[in-house]
Amino acid sequence: MKRKRDSPDATTMSACVDDGNSSSGTEFEVFLSFRGPDTRLNFTDCLYHSLVKAGVRVFRDDEEIRKGKKIEGELLHAIESSKIYLPIFSRNYASSKWCLRELTHMLESSSKANDKVILPVFYDVNPDDVKLKTQLYINALKKHQKKLSHNEVRQWREALTKVARIKGWDMKDKSHGEIINTIVDEVLIKLMKRMQNLPDHLVGIHDHVEAIMDMLNEGSCDVRYLVIHGMGGIGKTTLASVVFNKISNQFQGCSFLLDIRESTQQGRIVDLQKQLLLEILQGGSLGIQNSVDVGINTIRERFRGKKVLLVLDDVGNRDQLSKLAGKSDWFGPGSRIIITTRDINFLPIKGKDKESSFQAHSQEFQIYKMTEMDFFHAHKLFSKHAFGMDLPPHDFVDISRQITTKTGGLPLALEVIGASLYGESKKFWKGTLQKLELVPNQEVFNKLKISYDMLEPHQRDL
Repeated sequence: MKRKRDSPDATTMSACVDDGNSSSGTEFEVFLSFRGPDTRLNFTDCLYHSLVKAGVRVFRDDEEIRKGKKIEGELLHAIESSKIYLPIFSRNYASSKWCLRELTHMLESSSKANDKVILPVFYDVNPDDVKLKTQLYINALKKHQKKLSHNEVRQWREALTKVARIKGWDMKDKSHGEIINTIVDEVLIKLMKRMQNLPDHLVGIHDHVEAIMDMLNEGSCDVRYLVIHGMGGIGKTTLASVVFNKISNQFQGCSFLLDIRESTQQGRIVDLQKQLLLEILQGGSLGIQNSVDVGINTIRERFRGKKVLLVLDDVGNRDQLSKLAGKSDWFGPGSRIIITTRDINFLPIKGKDKESSFQAHSQEFQIYKMTEMDFFHAHKLFSKHAFGMDLPPHDFVDISRQITTKTGGLPLALEVIGASLYGESKKFWKGTLQKLELVPNQEVFNKLKISYDMLEPHQRDL
């Protein structure tokens, strides 16, 4: 297959593939191995573009332009840097020396690293064909045997039979679109593409996570809204992120929308709808243009058959919610919508406002209130950021305990103030404590501002 820049997204494969080894610095995630004439214009092309749209860096090889006998240069780098190998076994796959060499190298590479995996696709063959239990691939190997060394062909036999025993996808009599969606989902899970970034130090969150998991009741088929509420800086988003990472692989589609309150104030509600559609459907935003109403209708129509996990972070009012997750029957059975908010008064949890545009029912809501950290966990989190240890050095015990008390058990304040004190002198610490003593416990913003004002200009930018 001649390499081409099919679309701007093709840069994820390599923007300079035509230039020999100029792309050798690119780190790929998925390596597609296939016999060009069999699948290049149909299944492989659709799979490639679906993976690219999902944000995966894919390398697809053209075995027909390869010369020589050794895998090297760009091709070698692509195989060794990839974490997932997708060999697409078609009727003529075994007739290609390069496909077999790639397969052997993929097997060797995956055997040396625990984080690499082979996911075979049996396109128009049976696993038994690849296991050499039929004549299809056996005949192809016999032809190779006439021209090549016995040792190399033996390696190919072993590679085929080993890979054929790995659980993959049998394409016979299956819908291409359905299988491609399944493959993309599996690849995203393996690459942890659905994972949210978490803070380096997670302290005292285990009990919160367990409580949320119980309330989500994963095994039930109802559509459930779970609301995490509490004051700013208390750790709602972090808790939602941990839960999201823990359960996202159980859903057909996932989306985590951050800072909804701020985005809405900036007039970006349509952008949030587009992001939601993009992440759940792993494709475009389906032409909703700049119409909120079209976005609502598209979300409702396209998600009602899908089991989805949706996190709406920092929701400020009912209108924001109604435009992103306005009614439970927008989503397929088993879907979960997690909401973080500072205030729950706008939610219909008491059966009020039945005529409201937000039509979720009160019984569909589970409410979880985040509380301040206890002193033990607060002190540990502060010490992690202030000293890089679970406990402070002996000569800093008293002052660190005093500062921890003054933060009011708020994770964000503990992290920011702790980080601002890292490596500073005792005199600097005492000055910070004096400033904190002038601020009432509930005034979190002023506490954070104290630590912000102590930073250097370049640190403030960060």
